[in-house]
Amino acid sequence: SKFQKLIPQTSRYLVVVSLKKTSDGSSYEPQITYQFPKRDGMARYQREEEEKTLKAITLFCFPEGINWAPLTEYHSETFSFVLTEIDGSRRNGYCRRLLPGGRGARPPEAFCIISSLACFGLFSKIFDEVEKRRQISMAMIYPFMQKLREATFPAPGHTVEIKSFIPESGTEIISLTRPLDSWLEHVDFGTLFSCLTDQEVLLVFAAAVLERRIVFIADDLGTLSQVIHAVAALLYPFTWQHTFISIVPEILIDVVMAPTPYLLGVQKHLLDLVTDQGDVSGASTIGDEDSILPPKLQAEILEALRNKQEAPTVEELNRVVSEAFLQFFVKTVGHYSSYVKHRHAGEQGQFEKRRFYKAIDSRTTRHFVKRFIQTQMFDLFIQEVEQQQPGPQQGVFHRKIVEHQERRKREKKH
Repeated sequence: SKFQKLIPQTSRYLVVVSLKKTSDGSSYEPQITYQFPKRDGMARYQREEEEKTLKAITLFCFPEGINWAPLTEYHSETFSFVLTEIDGSRRNGYCRRLLPGGRGARPPEAFCIISSLACFGLFSKIFDEVEKRRQISMAMIYPFMQKLREATFPAPGHTVEIKSFIPESGTEIISLTRPLDSWLEHVDFGTLFSCLTDQEVLLVFAAAVLERRIVFIADDLGTLSQVIHAVAALLYPFTWQHTFISIVPEILIDVVMAPTPYLLGVQKHLLDLVTDQGDVSGASTIGDEDSILPPKLQAEILEALRNKQEAPTVEELNRVVSEAFLQFFVKTVGHYSSYVKHRHAGEQGQFEKRRFYKAIDSRTTRHFVKRFIQTQMFDLFIQEVEQQQPGPQQGVFHRKIVEHQERRKREKKH
């Protein structure tokens, strides 16, 4: 069907992970206690893949490992992670950890939705409804999830309404709205800028643009996942191509030793394990980060970011921040389409790399672009452009390039 389902029918979409006592009773381990919908009739290889995915989900829902004790109070947390499939495709895991209703000390449990769609705000609202029902009973969740399963995922800027019955409250109508800018719908830049200064965000952006190894350290799972997703979103229209783990489970902490680029989020209590592994610390840098980006363009980003003080909503803040960084790419590599040459109709285009960066007037910008075009994210972006047939381009990035070119023409006339 041309409409995407709110929760794709094909995906395992709701998993409940509970902490169960180990056989010797000394600690807790996360186990899947519920899966909706049930998957039957799978071939053996599908079942094996399924088991691997479910194992990964338990790790990401409780990345702290086995150090749990029953609690009487626990503030619920919402965070997200990314699962990379064998074919390289990515799916988003959204997780809400909460303390189930009851008396006395009890371990928290996690609700996890897996979806190929990235939309943090929308899934947070779904979890609010799940949590409300969980406090009454587990059985209240199932009819609600079934209703979600039948609903259509709204187009950007649109709303879907779901009717749901709760004892004592009667039938409620739940509105789920999808933001207009689909590439920002899983992002809230507020957390990033409350944790780091504008100048620090710029240093992180510079390191990410050159595909370096970056580790973020925080206590809170929600903070870690929001900051890492926000940094990845600053790279739009490019996509981070390397290891991306918003919350590294303790069992996988050796990943910080990898020599290849990564974006990792590590909880503070694992910091000793990270710093024991070599050259990574809370705020260590290589030292050249402030000289990677052309100085004039750095100043322009910082100037544009000043407008965020007047941004009253998440959407407005996202618009101000994304615009500041998008303009950076417009001004550095926005002329790319003029250097993709199609020799014959129907043939794949050829990107003329040398002519492309030689066309840049500014020496510092040219120096930056020579480095940036060696990254995997730029390489993949250009490969996709080469495969398209010449014609009008679509998308936010192209629209901004056209606006920039028109502005420059007007400035030359005056």
